[in-house]
Amino acid sequence: MGRMFEKRKATIFKRNAAMAKAFTRISKEIVMAVKAGGPEPSANPALRRAIQNARAANMPKDKVEGAISRASGADEADYQELIYEGYGPHGVAVLVETATDNPTRTVANVRSHFKKGHGNMGSTGSVSYMFDKQGVFVLDPAAVSGDLEEFELEMIDVGLEQLDRETDENDDEVLVLRCDFSSFGGLQQALEDMSIEIKSSKHDYVPQNVNDLPDEAVEEVLALVERLEGDDDVQNVYHTLA
Repeated sequence: MGRMFEKRKATIFKRNAAMAKAFTRISKEIVMAVKAGGPEPSANPALRRAIQNARAANMPKDKVEGAISRASGADEADYQELIYEGYGPHGVAVLVETATDNPTRTVANVRSHFKKGHGNMGSTGSVSYMFDKQGVFVLDPAAVSGDLEEFELEMIDVGLEQLDRETDENDDEVLVLRCDFSSFGGLQQALEDMSIEIKSSKHDYVPQNVNDLPDEAVEEVLALVERLEGDDDVQNVYHTLA
C-alpha cells in the first residue's frame, strides 16, 4: 500500500512539474510576442498563437492576462530565442531551443548538460541541417465543417503538406496539419479566415533521418534530453532518436 502511495505521489509530482514547465514556456512565448507586436491579440498573430497554446495547456486565464500585462511594462525581461546544437550519446543529433534573458548563463548551462549527459555541444550549423522546420496546427475535427477531403485540398493551396487524424494526450481525436515553416503564416491566416478555431500551433524540427538504438542506449539519450528539458531557459529539445 505504501509503495503504491509513493508511486502515485511521484506521478502527481511529475505531472505538476511538467505543467509548471509548460506554463513557464508559454509565459515566455507571450512576453516575446507582446514585446514584438503589442498586447492586442487581434493585431498580433504571434500573441494569438501563444494564447491558443495557453488554452490548450489549461493555463489559467489570470496567468495569461498577467503575462500580457507584465510584458507591456518596461521592467519585464527581454528574452532572446537562441538555438544550441550538439550530439548526445551514440551520435544522436540534438537541437536545444531556448528563450533567455542571460545568454551567458544559458550557454554555460547547456554546455554543462551536454557534458554531464555524455554528449558534446557543437557549433552553430553542426546538426541543424539534419532537421526540417515545420509548422504544426492542431484542430478539433468538429471545427471543420463539410467534406474533409475538400478542406484538405483548400489547405494544400496555402501550403499544407500533411493532414493526419491523431489522438492527443487526453485521448481526444484531433486533426494535425503540417506545413513547411515558410507557409506557417499563410496557413494560420487561411484557418482564421474560415473561422476555424485552432486548438494549438507550434513549429517543429523534424529529423530527416533517425537513429535506431537498443533500449539501454535509448535510456542514455533520454536522460540527456530530460536533463536539458529541466533547464528553466530551455523551451524545447529536438533529436534524431527514433
